[in-house]
Amino acid sequence: MFNKFKISEDNKKLFTAVSIITGTCIGAGFLGIPYVTAKAGFPITVGYIILFSIILLLVNLYLGEIILRTKKNHQLTGYAEKYLGKKGKRVMVSATKFVIFSAIVAYTIGVGESLSLLIFGHTQYFILIGLFFGLFMSFLIWKGMSLLKLFEKSGVIISLILLFSICFSFLNKINLSNLSYIHINHIFLPFGIILFSMMSFFSIPAAKLVLDGKKKLMKKAIILGTLIPAFFYLIFTFIVVGFMGDQTPEIATFALGGIFIFMGITAMFTSYLSLGNALQQNYIFDFKNSKKKAWFKASIIPIIIFLLTQIFKDFFSFIRVLSLGGVVSGGLIAILILIIHKRAVKLGDRKPEFLLPVNRVIIAVLTLIFASGIFLELFKIY
Repeated sequence: MFNKFKISEDNKKLFTAVSIITGTCIGAGFLGIPYVTAKAGFPITVGYIILFSIILLLVNLYLGEIILRTKKNHQLTGYAEKYLGKKGKRVMVSATKFVIFSAIVAYTIGVGESLSLLIFGHTQYFILIGLFFGLFMSFLIWKGMSLLKLFEKSGVIISLILLFSICFSFLNKINLSNLSYIHINHIFLPFGIILFSMMSFFSIPAAKLVLDGKKKLMKKAIILGTLIPAFFYLIFTFIVVGFMGDQTPEIATFALGGIFIFMGITAMFTSYLSLGNALQQNYIFDFKNSKKKAWFKASIIPIIIFLLTQIFKDFFSFIRVLSLGGVVSGGLIAILILIIHKRAVKLGDRKPEFLLPVNRVIIAVLTLIFASGIFLELFKIY
């Protein structure tokens, strides 16, 4: 009787892979979406989420095909070196480190402020709490992929359960007038935060590892892992902005109460673990570092950067860190992936389980969008 309900090995691996991709997306970024939405208007955010869902799904699929065309396991820098040479690797290394360190600093700020608020009722102790959180995460990163698989699955499940709790608790408190306005002067403000929130490039190589022997599931894992966060963000933003309007705080869960602050902590925790593990694997696979050296670079250096940024904490705010990491490095990485794909089609050393057409018009349009985002962020036109 119970055998009828037994989950197949394929579905177990698919769920794990989707959880890793989804868990990487649903990190600190989604907590900033309601804030920029309250400034720009909910219809503008909906447009951005739909646009980036399509764009990043394409980029993730291109990356998935690159990975499947390559026999050896790499992180992004390894694929850049294989298909673009040393110069391509150096550019990817710089972009990868910047965006991952930006993400980890943002998660540390977010978790530090959240725990400080939960424990003390204010955020004054967030630096000290963030330091201890970073040290705790360094221990988990040392443990590697086994803990990543466990926490990604549990983290995603908790986040989805609490999302439904938000709907149940606040749906009848929504004021539709908070969702109908548009502020054209802030039309570009959500660009960086939403791009940051939708990025899951670094989790795709990890998804390949857990799908070992089941690579035919890669395409489905990428599609589900990319679209589930978009659905999550739309509902979360609808509820928070509909409830709070222009009073929405920079970290959205602060407006919803203790259990929802815990939801944010859970999401940032799983995403931190995923990115920290990806960075450690990058140093091991692509730079041939020992595990101890790779762990130090992936775990301790981000803590030092977090402490240094707090000297200029007025500049390195939660939202500013997300925007810089998402637009500047995220946009550059996406452009590199598009270039790598074109080379991998010619130079790959195995037949991939799925193929995407090489459409120069699509690639040119995507490159233009990412380049425009970088320009807007660096020169703060919005």
